[in-house]
Amino acid sequence: MSLADPQIKVQPVIRQLDEAAINRIAAGEVVERPASAVKELVENAVDAGATRIEVVIADGGKTLIRVTDNGCGIRGTDLPLALSRHATSKIDGSDLLNIQSFGFRGEALPSLGAAGRLTITSRAAGHDASQIKVAGGQISGVTPAALTGGTVVELCDLFYATPARLKFLRTDRAETQAITDVVKRLAMAEPFITVILRDTTGGDARTVFRADAETGDLFDALHGRLRTVLGREFAENALALDAERDGFHMTGYAALPTYSRGAAVAQFLFVNGRPVRDKMLLGALRAAYMDVLSRDRHPVAALFIDCDPTLVDVNVHPAKSEVRFRDPGAVRGLIVSGLRHALADAGHRASTTVATATLGAMQPQPTEPRVYQMDRSQQMDRPTRFTAQSMTFQSGFSEDRSARIEPVTEAPEAEALPLGAARAQVHENYIIAQTERGIVIVDQHAAHERLVYEKLKAQIAENGVAAQALLIPEVVEMDAGDVAMLLEIADDLARIGLTVERFGGDAVAVRETPAILGEVNATKLLRDVIDELRDQGDSATVRARIEAVLSRVACHGSIRSGRRMQGAEMNALLREMEATPLSGQCNHGRPTYVELKLSDIERLFGRT
Repeated sequence: MSLADPQIKVQPVIRQLDEAAINRIAAGEVVERPASAVKELVENAVDAGATRIEVVIADGGKTLIRVTDNGCGIRGTDLPLALSRHATSKIDGSDLLNIQSFGFRGEALPSLGAAGRLTITSRAAGHDASQIKVAGGQISGVTPAALTGGTVVELCDLFYATPARLKFLRTDRAETQAITDVVKRLAMAEPFITVILRDTTGGDARTVFRADAETGDLFDALHGRLRTVLGREFAENALALDAERDGFHMTGYAALPTYSRGAAVAQFLFVNGRPVRDKMLLGALRAAYMDVLSRDRHPVAALFIDCDPTLVDVNVHPAKSEVRFRDPGAVRGLIVSGLRHALADAGHRASTTVATATLGAMQPQPTEPRVYQMDRSQQMDRPTRFTAQSMTFQSGFSEDRSARIEPVTEAPEAEALPLGAARAQVHENYIIAQTERGIVIVDQHAAHERLVYEKLKAQIAENGVAAQALLIPEVVEMDAGDVAMLLEIADDLARIGLTVERFGGDAVAVRETPAILGEVNATKLLRDVIDELRDQGDSATVRARIEAVLSRVACHGSIRSGRRMQGAEMNALLREMEATPLSGQCNHGRPTYVELKLSDIERLFGRT
């Protein structure tokens, strides 16, 4: 039998990898792309107590990443140790469940030094500035340097030591965008720190992002920072959040449902100040908006969850982007209830972007120079001019079937109310109301649909969901683990009309289903519940189906388009909208009304 015979098995030899190989393996876990390196370095600067952090990149971070901070600095004698794996100043290793800093694993700097050419220049208070270099894992000695304070970390030629990794990087533009996203997330978490990102590609330095340190209390500072990062429109249409539950505290801002996005690209989650991407938290955010957004729209929010560090494990992933809660149900419940209360407290409010979009759609596109009507006599004050125009309007359209003018019978003070006093019904579907500052256009069907829906939900919350008993209980077989999960929430399911009992072995019996759902495929329903429990740790499937039925009932039971309404009816609808939570949007997330300021209307006609 030859030595090449496949029947001969060579006993594998266990070897200890050298330090360079270990660091390159670790670098693959910690530094996935240039944005990962920026994240680690900026977090180190925050941990160092910096109040100003500047990031400079070139070629999407592939050739240069430089992070400069004014933090506490590193003593020259500690620089070699800082480049050793698992060396850190942030924990002593005695309690890994009480992490109170961004970094703690001691892997970032040695990983970066193994993947590229790393230079650290630092000066601690009372010490001289020093510098150390490492390239491909080879560390040079510490040398004197010139620096007034803080730390400068420069990473050049990322992945030059592991060229295969370069093939997996995207274009410079895509990598720059990823770095920008990382910097913005970290800037949100630290509103009292000035954060600057510059790009020197091609030799010309340009500022990609800048957020100066905010002042005031935490809510004011956070609101100002979110205005800088997410824009003025988000700041104007965001609701402040402040809720506590079972040792967890949620703060932040969430946008009104009518200010939503077509993809989940503006959802930012932080746990004890750390940016995270957590499927359970994102699912809770989605669930909170489930009743006010259609499936193709996504909420916009920046949520900050704070708790005792022992209630959350941040040491479940080398990049520290994932967390694990000791009680995930409490966190999910806090997010859902906190957001729903905030949305309900917003009442009839709709986002300002609705009016902005309306004005944009109404803006004429002239092909010739505009010719404006001569201004009316400036001797008449504004109310007098409106009265004159109203009289002209009534006389000109009183016979038109598509526009009915209501006599001004509502008390004058009604115009001071948020939705004003009804003045007309247009095309037998839209109510025109006059306010002190402009006009409001209401979609009567969409508005009444929301009002009916909220009444139905309130009735069910008060009286419970009626259950219909099955003549023959439906037996559903499933894994023992699934049975256990289902029985844990059996009481919650019973409260919404779904009664489930153990049926021996690996099966459950469905004895009652929600009457409002009509005929139900119990097996499919339970499978959906189990899938959601596995995915989210909680299930809203049954409640979601009930609310979907209520929504359809509300749609069919609301005022239809094409129905003529009297002035008293229209004003009653406006008053009920003002008193009903979430009435600013219909059951599908579309706005129920548009408010146009008089100044905006006058600007449309060039009267400013």
